[in-house]
Amino acid sequence: MIIDCHGHYTTAPDELETYRDRQKTDLELNPMHQSVKGKLGISDDQIRGSLEGAQLKMQAERGTDLTIFSPRASWMGHHIGNASTSSTWTEHCNDLIYRITQLYPDNFVGVAQLPQTPGVAPDNCIAELERCVNELGFVGCNLNPDPSGGYWTDPPLGDRYWYPFFERMCDLDVPAMIHVSAACNPCFHTTGSHYLGADTTAFMQMLTSDLLRDFPTIKFIVPHGGGAVPYHWGRFRGLVQAMDKPPLEELVLSNVYFDTCVYHQPGIDLLLDVIPAANVLFASELLGAVRGVDPNTGHNFDDTRRYIDASSQATEAEKHMIFSENAKRVYSRMQT
Repeated sequence: MIIDCHGHYTTAPDELETYRDRQKTDLELNPMHQSVKGKLGISDDQIRGSLEGAQLKMQAERGTDLTIFSPRASWMGHHIGNASTSSTWTEHCNDLIYRITQLYPDNFVGVAQLPQTPGVAPDNCIAELERCVNELGFVGCNLNPDPSGGYWTDPPLGDRYWYPFFERMCDLDVPAMIHVSAACNPCFHTTGSHYLGADTTAFMQMLTSDLLRDFPTIKFIVPHGGGAVPYHWGRFRGLVQAMDKPPLEELVLSNVYFDTCVYHQPGIDLLLDVIPAANVLFASELLGAVRGVDPNTGHNFDDTRRYIDASSQATEAEKHMIFSENAKRVYSRMQT
């Protein structure tokens, strides 16, 4: 079995965007408008139609079996509106993922969006995490370390501001993928710099705090190949040494994992050379940030299985771990 740990519902029916547009209109009239959940009016046939020519088709073509699936990351939009805005929007997005897992239980398993809001403590997200895990059968969540959309107004991940949420994550034994949403700061391109910079920033926040010591069982996935982390592994080793902390491998590798959303062969080879195979999870970001065909190879940039298959940096046993066994271990609530 090949498990893709990083997929997003980027092909949702238009009714979802219409709902979001209504929220934005209400906020223009009154920034403190209290959102009411209401209904989307999306049928099962619409959901099937949104997937069968996209994610399901690509699973079959690329030879993957199961996608750990979450709402569209760039649409989480935690910077939009207030806590009620985020709450109702998040519930609808997660409800759609649940319906997908019921329609295609062999193809998708759910991961939760969280109803984060700048300046609102993340313990506000615990009820939705519990609903998604205990009632909807989700196996993890996406955690935004910067709900302001590129302005970094909330405390860093090592601050106790985050600790009640981390405690509940550990109680439920669910990992969090570090994943920001769209950038509203014009200095950043959402997928080209904000995503990758946030991955690196969140990793550094873990190193400069006691987070991993205080939560020895917590599990984080740093996506997009870890941002700059594997490329600058020596820099991080030197920094933690200067901070008189344990060696980097000892400090992070029991808690932190990296996915394979890296879209060229040299990048994957570097990832697999630097990071132990036990800490790498296969992922493609399907259907995500880079959808074009690489003219140098004739294959899609995000057809990441090809890079793993072709890499000489991992043995066949290690590739088996990367393709499936690591995901089963990290997403321990998953039934496969």
